[in-house]
Amino acid sequence: MAASRKVASLGLLLPYLKPYRGRVALAAVALVAASGLVLGLGQGVRHLVDEGFGGGSAAALDRTALAMFGLVAALAAATCGRFFLMAWLGERVAADLRRDVFDHLLTLSPAYYETTRTGDILSRLTADVALLQALTGSAISMGLRNILTGGGAFAMLLFTSPKLAGIIAVVVPLVVVPMIAFGRREKRLSRTAQERVADLSDTAEETINGLRAVQAFTHEAVDRARYSVQIESSVAAALRRIGTRALLILAVILLGFGAVTFSLWVGGRDVIEGRMTGGELSAFVLYAVMLATSGASLSEVWGEVQRAAGAAERLLELLAQRPAIAAPAAPLALPSPTRGRIAFEAVTFRYPTRPDHPALDRFSLVVEPGETVALVGPSGAGKTTVLQLLLRFYDPQSGRVRLDGVDIAQVDPTALRRRLGLVPQDPVIFSATARENIRFGRPDATDAEIDAAVRAAAADFLGALPQGLDTHLGTKGVMLSGGQRQRVAIARAILRDPAVLLLDEATSALDAESEQAVQHALTVLARDRTTLVVAHRLATVRRADRIIVLEAGRIVATGTHEALVREGGLYGRLAALQFG
Repeated sequence: MAASRKVASLGLLLPYLKPYRGRVALAAVALVAASGLVLGLGQGVRHLVDEGFGGGSAAALDRTALAMFGLVAALAAATCGRFFLMAWLGERVAADLRRDVFDHLLTLSPAYYETTRTGDILSRLTADVALLQALTGSAISMGLRNILTGGGAFAMLLFTSPKLAGIIAVVVPLVVVPMIAFGRREKRLSRTAQERVADLSDTAEETINGLRAVQAFTHEAVDRARYSVQIESSVAAALRRIGTRALLILAVILLGFGAVTFSLWVGGRDVIEGRMTGGELSAFVLYAVMLATSGASLSEVWGEVQRAAGAAERLLELLAQRPAIAAPAAPLALPSPTRGRIAFEAVTFRYPTRPDHPALDRFSLVVEPGETVALVGPSGAGKTTVLQLLLRFYDPQSGRVRLDGVDIAQVDPTALRRRLGLVPQDPVIFSATARENIRFGRPDATDAEIDAAVRAAAADFLGALPQGLDTHLGTKGVMLSGGQRQRVAIARAILRDPAVLLLDEATSALDAESEQAVQHALTVLARDRTTLVVAHRLATVRRADRIIVLEAGRIVATGTHEALVREGGLYGRLAALQFG
């Protein structure tokens, strides 16, 4: 029952085959035609032997040989059509499935990725989809072809010699039983092997992304050893699956062709004693070989089906994940134009991975339109969490967050985020040109608008690159320095022209010269818009309209820089440490 449920997971493919039902029908016609023509070869051989060879007539031989060639030509054409149509379906279904899985991944909230390995997700998106592609593109048609050919061959065996067909029939249950037993075991081993491959992907991605740290700490030998152990574990899992498949093939071929050999011995005695013609025996042999070959092929196809079922299960698990943050059934509209008034009302929030530790504890704050408010405090105080909740990457466990008086939990997240602009401490630079990176927040922006954003962000250095703004910046913007990446991110935010600007440690990792250039660009960007600034370096927030001091998820002080310094407390201690 469990095995049938697992195979039922392949129902995942049905919605993807439905749009191409015309091609599926043509492939089915080609499949039936090819199977029928294969069976016709047996009768062609019988006539060729009895009438062509046995008749002693060259004309009869010519006719039967020509008819045989016609059958072969028709079989070749039908097989070619079947192969092309099924391979086309495999490619198309895999592309559609991979696109849907990727689209679904983009809907999942950051909380999901906190507890899920990236390598496992990538393995499902690539290796698991490839298994389903192989099933759709070849294994399904091979399985159906072998079922039709095997069933037809057995019918023709009965027609040719019921006695010999009975010998073959005794063997069929002996072939089916190991197919089922070994198939179930292979299904389990296949999933384990796929998980070990996911481990390899995860380790490789993590190590390559952190290569500078690996080399700086001379950690190469440890990472090589760890990856080698995982490779051996992956190979061992794959070999267990391969061993199971090999034993299944051994059993099927031994039983199937053993029955054919025994039938030949019995049939040969019938020919010698005149109870059967040589042509009939030749046809019987051909049908018996077809039946045995079909059985052996079905054992392999069954293994492919089991592997694909494991892949389908993993994909269904992924597709079953529901985003923690989703648009409500009847979303509220934000006022237009957006004024930018932000209100946190008694917000308490705990991260999914730290349920016992509140990142914000009954946090309340109002930011008026056009106001620049800085959030300062020690690490873990909850500063970045404020931005995460405003972007609605998470929802609080209690309390509300409002933008222009509207509870953002009742707003479509996409509509909300269109009004926000984020400049993080470590901006994401994509493997694309500088122009494409800046246009990221506004795909419809013109080149003139991009040039204006570049000037406003003091990112004129981009014009000095080999192809200017059309220069490819490499993986993660490897061609740029930290300050340059930051100014590209600021140009991206300027182009987006958000009503609310969120700056998360935007200058903390920069040298003095880069910080000055970036700070100037941020001043231009923050003009006439509501701005929330998260900062450790107090020099960057001295000109803020208001500074909010956070500790353990609560506001412990608020005021201007000068007032907070006079007041002392946590801010005074931080200022003393940084300014002496």
